[in-house]
Amino acid sequence: MSRTQPSAPATPGRVRRLLDEVRPAVVPAKQRRPAGGSRLPEEDSGLTEGNSGLSEGDSRQPEGGSRPGPWRRGRVLTGCALLLGLLLALHGTLTDRAGLGSLVETFLPWFGLFVPVLLAGALLRRSAAALVALLLPVTMWLHLFGGLLGDRSQAGGDLTVVSHNVAAENRDPAGTARELAASGADLLALEELTDRARGTYEKALAKAYPHHVVRGTVGLWSRLPLSDTRSVDVLRGMAGPLAETLRPEDMPVEPPRALRTTVATEKGPLAVYVAHLGSVRVTAGSGFWTDSRDAGVTKLAAAVAAGHDKRVLVLGDFNGTTDDRAFDGLTSRLRSAQDVAGAGFGFSWPASFPVARIDQILVRGVEPRSAWLLPATGSDHLPVAARISW
Repeated sequence: MSRTQPSAPATPGRVRRLLDEVRPAVVPAKQRRPAGGSRLPEEDSGLTEGNSGLSEGDSRQPEGGSRPGPWRRGRVLTGCALLLGLLLALHGTLTDRAGLGSLVETFLPWFGLFVPVLLAGALLRRSAAALVALLLPVTMWLHLFGGLLGDRSQAGGDLTVVSHNVAAENRDPAGTARELAASGADLLALEELTDRARGTYEKALAKAYPHHVVRGTVGLWSRLPLSDTRSVDVLRGMAGPLAETLRPEDMPVEPPRALRTTVATEKGPLAVYVAHLGSVRVTAGSGFWTDSRDAGVTKLAAAVAAGHDKRVLVLGDFNGTTDDRAFDGLTSRLRSAQDVAGAGFGFSWPASFPVARIDQILVRGVEPRSAWLLPATGSDHLPVAARISW
């Protein structure tokens, strides 16, 4: 029986040779590339060592499938943009139940503030659909109000007119009168005059304006002669459900709130109306209540139409903007001096932070050259001014 020969001693050289024989034959692909430089199949498939085609962070698909594309994102934003555009385009068809239509139209320019809000949302959501939908409200807003953004005034003019609701609560009527006289106006229309303050205005304005007429709570001071002055009936206060419960003899007697007079100019007569239309209110029961104002503007428009005057000015506090459908009877016959020759929107109320132009200068038969706002007085309204020419 043969005996097993003892193993050779393990020398360092022998150990290295054994390790070389058992080491895995893993060679980087770039070292195994053929001499011709062609790519190996595993390289084409992206499955070479160290590159399995999927990194640790993206080895799994998101739950519920892939993320929505840019045309499917921001559906709520897209819907809001389309609704805003339709509101601007079709505001005239909006119901006026509870005064909704008038309320929206009073503050219609401010709806443009929703555009940058929606734009920011669309960019954050990376919604292509919302961005495209925003083209509708942007286009409609620019169509309605884009022309009011610049300065449309021109030099020259024959007559300067100012209208101001001086406010019954004005604590400094004398100071207000001095500021208005310093404006250099040829015609100065005042609204919301009280019996207590009337004498103050008459005394303070007497030197600059030798001619003036007052009817009830409105008046006109003029450097030029006045004639043919009369009150204009514009209903106030007792309109709506309460008025229906009272007999005519029980109706309260209120002072006139509008007048009409003729100014003698070098270029012919000029019919001037000064009006303070009824107030509007927001109440829980009736919403935006405009009955008194609406009745008044209807009567004022009828009086202007019946006058058949060639040249007309209508000045005053209308308690509404010319965008409001209630004023269509006036705006279809006259133009706004602010719209034609002003700079910007000319918001006049409230004086502390104006949000709406409810004080108006409307014209017919004369050409507005410029329109602007005067500095604040002791009133909650800003005075409005315009220069006109023949």
